[in-house]
Amino acid sequence: MHLTIDIGNTRTKLVAFDGGEPVAWRVCEGQDVSQAPLFAEEHGCHSAILCAVRDVDAEGEASLRQLACPLLRLTASTPTPLVCRYRTPATLGADRLAAAVGAWKTQPGHNLLVIDSGSCITFDFVTDKGEYVGGNISLGLHARLRAVDLLFPRLPKVEAEGDIPELGYDTETAIRAGVIEGMRHEMEGYVRHFRSKYADLLVFLTGGDEFRLAETIKSCIFADPFIVPRGLEAILSYNENDRAST
Repeated sequence: MHLTIDIGNTRTKLVAFDGGEPVAWRVCEGQDVSQAPLFAEEHGCHSAILCAVRDVDAEGEASLRQLACPLLRLTASTPTPLVCRYRTPATLGADRLAAAVGAWKTQPGHNLLVIDSGSCITFDFVTDKGEYVGGNISLGLHARLRAVDLLFPRLPKVEAEGDIPELGYDTETAIRAGVIEGMRHEMEGYVRHFRSKYADLLVFLTGGDEFRLAETIKSCIFADPFIVPRGLEAILSYNENDRAST
């Protein structure tokens, strides 16, 4: 059993894997990893991997030291199944690389576009030869709504939940529909662009609160909330196998 720990901007996700498939998971608020040791013990995890978008604080480090199994921290120097062509790998978000590996593990040998819609929307591309080329970063749903609220004092504060008409019939629906429909058209535009260059392109969509967008992105082939954990588990297995062969 493997444990993946993914510390994001707003949530921490714990996933237990058996035979390369997720069998149990838990979502914690913020960067809380205090439940990781007990979660690992409950599911008999013999090794773990950590992916963090920011430095783990002292309290979190204390919790991680309580893990009864070895912990691999995903960094720019960690070997992965992909060849990384990013010019500054030290600045590449570990979650972006993990998502790319997760998609490659699911559909190897294809050109892949991975769209992760969370706090930010990331678009990452992997070639059919297993090369991570790079990608783009855009604002996510809540960041866009917050930006409207902060930058335009005369406009109302709008929540993500609510009616989303094709054309807003008041200021609130105009903002919500403009943001959400804008995200959808942005994603579909990326898909059309890469499909025009790579006819065999496969598209993955993942992400937290905005995973519902999968229902409206008609060109999305694979919608999988476990793409990042799958990638982390694949990287952990890759490193364990590498150590076993030396």
